[in-house]
Amino acid sequence: MSKWQSLLLVFIAAALAAPARSPAAAGEPVTVAVADFDYGDTSGEAVDQTASHRDRMVMFAAELRDRLMQSGYRVVRPACPQPACTAAGMAPGDLVAAARHDGARYLVYGGIRKMSTLVQWGEVQLLDAERDELLLRRTVTFRGDTDTAFRRAADFVGETVTGAMAAP
Repeated sequence: MSKWQSLLLVFIAAALAAPARSPAAAGEPVTVAVADFDYGDTSGEAVDQTASHRDRMVMFAAELRDRLMQSGYRVVRPACPQPACTAAGMAPGDLVAAARHDGARYLVYGGIRKMSTLVQWGEVQLLDAERDELLLRRTVTFRGDTDTAFRRAADFVGETVTGAMAAP
């Protein structure tokens, strides 16, 4: 065996022995609290879509939670003392305390705004609840006011948040 082949085998063995970057690698999965997301419609459309938007926001948060669970995280909805478990519906300290109550290491929260018939934008934030450190503040935009558009946006946000939590 040549010197290079031996060196290659050493690198392969080291890579295989390296710890996994899975959130559950150290035993228990990392807990992530995903708050409900706020919604605002400034599009000025004549048709009242409040009920369908409320349903889509419930679906958005559920899809985001599912995406994070599929990535190996333990996901909880914060145990909020009032029904509006959102960043706009609670004092920031209360929302963080609700996440910590369930043992969450991270807190995901944000909101979506409909600015026109086709365009929506939102902001998602990821807080390290143990260190009180904002790890991610990301603006996202998406087209459409359909279930499919909201599902795709939730999937993208899930990938973005998962990447931020996995970063060293």
